[in-house]
Order: sequence, then structure tokens, then C-alpha cells
Amino acid sequence: MVHEPTGTRLRGMRRVLRSFVLPGLGAIAVLAAAGRAVRLVGGDDPAEDRAVRALQAASGHRPDDDGAGDAPEGTAEPRGPLDRITAPLSWYSGVPQTIANGAVWCAVTWVLTRNPRAAVAPAAALALETACFVASAALVGRPRPQGVWRPEPPHATSSFPSGHTAASVALHTTLADLLDRYGVRGARALGPLLRYGIPGAIAFSRIHRGQHHISDTVAGLLLGRWSAGVVRRELL
Repeated sequence: MVHEPTGTRLRGMRRVLRSFVLPGLGAIAVLAAAGRAVRLVGGDDPAEDRAVRALQAASGHRPDDDGAGDAPEGTAEPRGPLDRITAPLSWYSGVPQTIANGAVWCAVTWVLTRNPRAAVAPAAALALETACFVASAALVGRPRPQGVWRPEPPHATSSFPSGHTAASVALHTTLADLLDRYGVRGARALGPLLRYGIPGAIAFSRIHRGQHHISDTVAGLLLGRWSAGVVRRELL
């Protein structure tokens, strides 16, 4: 006969395996296959980057032609409204800020609901997204865009998928789901902003600032939505 606490732990481990680990492995496999296919079809300097260079040129940026991808000396300062708008968005989506954001919203959710499953939902969405992002990025190994203006140094991870975009979608979609779940006043107005407005703006900022190919952010959007959907189904 299995002791009750041991049996409870075993059931919990099986549920985590079934609900998060196995789907996560499947998501990693899909992302890795998609990233490899994108690299195979478009190469490491795909045609989609022409739109990024044209967008940057409209803001007055002319990076070196050597394809290094770093902003030439003295060109990192903002030159137009897009530079000024995307700078705080890029900062807001950074790794330390996202971790702090998730921790704050876990605490706020606990204070307001006293529901442990709801309180861990923001952290769970970020953890699932991060695990899938790190593993799939390592398998894809896509370089960052070449011959673009890039005011901030890129992270050492692969360009595909966009982790900043995925984390933003996972977190903000989960927050919107929490508003819906608990019938918070104003959820109908805030929901679209959280689900689409903020993540979309962050995805655009990653493209405009030369950190990602367009397809990287599309993959990030899909990963973030999927991660939030898993958390919604299992915890909310």
C-alpha cells in the first residue's frame, strides 16, 4: 500500500509530466524543425530582412555594409519616433525585467485570489516558454540578422525563436486569462491590450532594433500563445 503523501507526490509528478513536460518536448521538436526549415529555405540572410533594413533606413540608420550587424560608432542614439518608442519596449522585455514582472504578478495574484494555482500561473507560463525557447534555440542555431542597425548587443542565444517576444506573449496572455477567470472589472478593455497590444509592440521593437528576423518573432508569438494556453488549461 502506497503511503498517502507518497501517492499524492507520485500523482503530482505524473500530472506535471503529462501536462507540461511531454507537451514541452513536443513543442521543442516542432520549433526546432521549423527553425531548421526556415534556415534551409531562406539562408542566414533571408529576403525578409530587406524589409527590416528598409524600415531602419526610414529612420535614418545606415549600418556598415560588412554585415557585422552592429551599429556603427555614434549611431546608437535615437533618430526618430520609432527609435524612441521601441527603446523602452526593448528594455521592458529584457530578461531581468521579465523575471521581476512575473514575480510581481504572482504575488499580486496570490494577494487578490489566495488561490495557489492562479498565483503560480504567470511563473508557470514563463518557465514553460523559457524551457522551450532555450532548447529549441540551441537546436536551431540561427544567426542574428546581418547588415542591420543594432543599438544593443544581442544575447548569445540563437535568433530563432525570439525569446523576448515569446515571454511577453506568455506572461501578458496569462494575465489577460486571469482577468477573465476572476471577472475583474475592465477585463474586456484590458484583454486585447494584454493579449495583442503589448506583445505585438515588443515583437516590432525586436525587429526594428535589429535583434531578430521577422520569422523569429512570429515563432515567438506562437510559442508564447501556446505556453499561455497550456497554463490556462492546466491551472486556470
